[in-house]
Amino acid sequence: MEDAGRDHATNDMERVGVKDPDDGPCTPPPSAPPLGHRGAAPRGSAALSRHLRNLVSGAVALSLLVTLLHLVLVFFHVAPASLVSQRYERQINSWVYPLFEQNWRLFAPNPESVSRQISVRTRNTSSNGDPVVSRWFDLTALDNEAVRHHIAPSHTAQNTLRRAWNAYLEMHGTSDESPSERALMMRNYLRNIAAGRISAERGGAFQALQLRVVTRPIPGPTRPGTQPAPQTAETRKLPWWKVESDAR
Repeated sequence: MEDAGRDHATNDMERVGVKDPDDGPCTPPPSAPPLGHRGAAPRGSAALSRHLRNLVSGAVALSLLVTLLHLVLVFFHVAPASLVSQRYERQINSWVYPLFEQNWRLFAPNPESVSRQISVRTRNTSSNGDPVVSRWFDLTALDNEAVRHHIAPSHTAQNTLRRAWNAYLEMHGTSDESPSERALMMRNYLRNIAAGRISAERGGAFQALQLRVVTRPIPGPTRPGTQPAPQTAETRKLPWWKVESDAR
């Protein structure tokens, strides 16, 4: 019994890291770190992480708010006229035009009934003071080439030039005088698109440009055995527009 009790006490001492006195000097168990410092991160890192989380949360909230505002304004732009859209028409148009303009109406699509070929030419002054006018460059053909045989054509190639001209036509009609600041903005927008594309394709400096728009009606379906009615094209040349250096 006495030996069994001694063996049991020896096992307990070994379990807690205390050696038997007969085995030599005792080695104390390793001391544990203070409770308050166990696994604690530096204060600077914790503060930085907290500020970073707050910054990310604020950016996400702002993005969601802007997205929601954009969807609401575009909805009222394409929806049928209502008291809300009529009351806030100026704010809605200021947000939608010119970058987010839509070519359709909710519950009433508005497909194109004509095709337009938009060309541009430039003018510069030679060293002896004579005007030098370039040949016409087909901007519509450039867009069509970017779209044709492309699995996912870009929105820029499909709609930017076409919608810019439609907006210009809607605000100016048959006159090329801008009746409002918004009409002037759309004129400059159309001019800058043409200037940027002709510069990218041809390069070189120029001082002014001119647009030519050829409009052809899209023929409707015909009955078998009948010939489609002849379509007449309408050509419109816009005045020369001076080009600023930052528009090219």
